Amino acid sequence: MHVVVIGGGVVGVTTAWELNRRGHQVTVLERHAIAGNETSKGNAAQRSYGVVYPWADPKMTFKALPWLLKQDGPLKLRVPPSLNAVRFMFSTLRYAWSPGLFGLNKRAMLRLGIHSQERFLKLEEELNLAFDGGHRGLLHLASTPEALEGYRSTQRTLNEMGIASRLLTPDQVYEAEPGMARNGPLSGALSYDTDGTGDCHLFSQELAKACESKGVSFRYKVEAERLTGSGQAVESVVFLDENGQQETLAADAFVVCAGCWSPELVRPLGLELPIYPVKGYSITVPLKNPDKAPFSTIHDDNYKVVSTRLGNRLRATGFVEMADFNRDIPEARIATIRKSVECRYPGCADLDAAETWTGFRPMTPDGPAIIGRGPRNNLYLNTGHGTFGWTLSAGSADVIAQVIDGEEPSVCLDAFRPGRYQE
Repeated sequence: MHVVVIGGGVVGVTTAWELNRRGHQVTVLERHAIAGNETSKGNAAQRSYGVVYPWADPKMTFKALPWLLKQDGPLKLRVPPSLNAVRFMFSTLRYAWSPGLFGLNKRAMLRLGIHSQERFLKLEEELNLAFDGGHRGLLHLASTPEALEGYRSTQRTLNEMGIASRLLTPDQVYEAEPGMARNGPLSGALSYDTDGTGDCHLFSQELAKACESKGVSFRYKVEAERLTGSGQAVESVVFLDENGQQETLAADAFVVCAGCWSPELVRPLGLELPIYPVKGYSITVPLKNPDKAPFSTIHDDNYKVVSTRLGNRLRATGFVEMADFNRDIPEARIATIRKSVECRYPGCADLDAAETWTGFRPMTPDGPAIIGRGPRNNLYLNTGHGTFGWTLSAGSADVIAQVIDGEEPSVCLDAFRPGRYQE
């Protein structure tokens, strides 16, 4: 069967790999010149299988306003907000206040995270991909005793799910992270012992090369415009090639993995996807003193900044901002990320040589990604992963391939069903 995958980020490339592995002929359409060059390019570099959680968190709704008013607060909103941003915020509140929904969605996402870890380990065993990857754990720091106490309930959920974790004292944190400065606020940490790291941008390109070696066709610098067909099935995708010429590509099945650009493709078919481009920022800097750098991934709860070691580089990421598709990089955002690195790991990296990035996480208002069959028999969706696209890519690629082949998916997809927003 010929399957067209629309989108060549990490989710699209892993989907192409899984479909090819199952014997399908696969064509990937990507608007950039290389794979993994949009949201996958500068993300937090953490594969946080045990950290995944829904965006619509009822506890966060009470913290949102103070965060918006705080200069270094992790949540930002462009003023005046757009109509799309206002709609998304109100939709988020509705899901956050739906009794029991957060817990159900969190467990569903954790189950997919566990499956994704299994698929990543199998993939890395099969292929020798160079992407500065590892599975050396993640530390979620607690700057206050209250934060550490809050981690206890999180750990109970992790224990129920069979996810390895530990609560650490400050001394145990410094033992695990000998390069960390001892002058920052610290009451302990929650250790996710088997979580991973890796440069998603490099991984996407390496896996794309592996796909091509197996016969997958990649069409770069093309812009998918619309899906065409009858009321029962999609027959083709119409796209513009790199010269602006319109082409039509027919196939047996289509998978939309286009992140924030997915809604425009499926809306004409009667499916509304309330995906919003939640903006994030990162810096990538060369290490100048590796002994003072993080051992793996550190989530600094004081600044809400994630710092990850990538070989001889450091990636630090922060903020969730609602500014639609504005690609500006205000110096204030980068300054906050620098503060976190300087506070926890002073002197570890050459911050003056920082490569800055901003990108858009395809967020759903409730939180789970959109995975499953679409409004046509041969149309499938694997999109809307929010901040966890890198983490969940391998698992969601495997389950959507199972759905396409008519198999029972390894993970229950009720929480991820594409039509849930019309119910």
